[in-house]
Amino acid sequence: MDNIRHLLLIGYRATGKTTLARLVAENLNLPWYDSDVLIENRFGKSIARIFAEDGEPAFRDAEADEIETIVHNSNQAGQTIVLATGGGAILRKSTRSFLKKHGFVVWLTASRETIYRRMIQDAATAERRPDLTNLPAEEEIARLLEMRKPFYEETANLVVDTENTAAERLAGQILRSYGTIL
Repeated sequence: MDNIRHLLLIGYRATGKTTLARLVAENLNLPWYDSDVLIENRFGKSIARIFAEDGEPAFRDAEADEIETIVHNSNQAGQTIVLATGGGAILRKSTRSFLKKHGFVVWLTASRETIYRRMIQDAATAERRPDLTNLPAEEEIARLLEMRKPFYEETANLVVDTENTAAERLAGQILRSYGTIL
C-alpha cells in the first residue's frame, strides 16, 4: 500500500495549510489531519508549552513520528489522506524524504507581511504557537522564511501562492494539479 499518494501541505505558519487541507479533503471526500493538532492531543498541551517545557527537539521528534504514523496507518487501511504539516516539518532531512516518498507535496506561500498580518489577526496563533527566535515577529518571519526556503523547494511538487486568492480558488488549483497524478 506504499504507492498511495497522499496530499501533503507544507509551508510557513499562517499560509493556509489547515484551511486548504479541510477544503481539499471535503472536495475529495477524504479524511484530513493537522499534524500540529495531533501533537497537541498527544502531549495534552499547546505547541508553545511543548517548546517551553520539553524543548524543540522533543517537538520535532513527535512531529516526525506523527507524520509517519498517520501516513503508515492510512496506507495500511488503503486510505488516501490530506495532511497539513507544521511549518517546520521540513527541517529534518528524514521528514522531507518521507513526505516526498509518500505524497504529492504542496508548498503554500505568502509574503512575510501577509503572514505577519494573518498571525496577529489569529488569536490562537499567539496562544498556541511559540516564538522560534528572540527576534521581533516580523524579523523572525523574514529570517525563518529565508532559512527554510531551500527545504520547502526541495520537498514540493507544487507551489501555491496564497497571497491574494480566495481559499476556494486555491483549493481548486490544488485539486486540478493533484488530479493529474491520480
